[in-house]
Amino acid sequence: MQRLIGVNTWVWESPLTDANLPPLLARIADMGFDAVELPLENVGDFSAGTVRDALGGLRPWIVGAMAPGRELVLADDAVVLHTQRYLSACIELAHDVGAPAVCGPFYAHTGRLWRMDAAQREQAYGQLRRNLAPLAAEAEAAGVVLGIEPLNRYETSLLNTTAQALDALGPLLGHGVGLALDTYHLGIEERSSAGAVRAAGEHLVHLQVCGNDRGAPGGDQTDWPGIFAALDAVGYTGALNIESFTALNASIATAASIWRPLAPTQDQLAEQGLAFLRSARDRSPGGTP
Repeated sequence: MQRLIGVNTWVWESPLTDANLPPLLARIADMGFDAVELPLENVGDFSAGTVRDALGGLRPWIVGAMAPGRELVLADDAVVLHTQRYLSACIELAHDVGAPAVCGPFYAHTGRLWRMDAAQREQAYGQLRRNLAPLAAEAEAAGVVLGIEPLNRYETSLLNTTAQALDALGPLLGHGVGLALDTYHLGIEERSSAGAVRAAGEHLVHLQVCGNDRGAPGGDQTDWPGIFAALDAVGYTGALNIESFTALNASIATAASIWRPLAPTQDQLAEQGLAFLRSARDRSPGGTP
């Protein structure tokens, strides 16, 4: 079976809803994608039934959105509980639509930055493990994995690198928790993107791909041959999912710092990325495990 190639609906729409989901998934399937990332920005935006009816042959993944007010560290108990309930809903949705993982930066809202000394960082990591533990148990019982995503230094100060994520998540890894890596963030924070993939190893449960400018993968500065070789080395058989964004939606453009179009059209961005990933996959010995 070949590695699936997917795309996040944020390329076109935000939020994803029961109204816009069916035509968008049909469009994605018609382009030739194998998989799709479905971001649940707010509980109830779309339903499992709508997803199941619209998927066709697409394989789904659920992506969480850590908006302001969603925190698992250094937050009041009520805020943590609110965040856990949101992530529980993501896990339930993933189970109901047959998604293998729920992925995202599940520790603090995107853009939350604060300084920590070594002791404070260890304290925050301990809080993260404690507050993720019940969610990890839920995920494992549901046959779903929580893929925790490190972000770049401008979007978080907690988990920026694969090494930090491995350290922070420690005993939870392999028990309902894994790592979700994104080539955009790797290109900013890691000395070697390929080395980060190798370090994640068996704990890599999901990979998002885009160009170094957050546009289509391919034809950019990213070390794609090194990344694909590393994926082969660690035996990664998951999807390669394009995550990019539309500049036409004010809220998502601001959240992702998308200030200009990244391609002549969003369809072209997706199609160019798909063509590159197909070509790279077909040349990769691990593309057909």
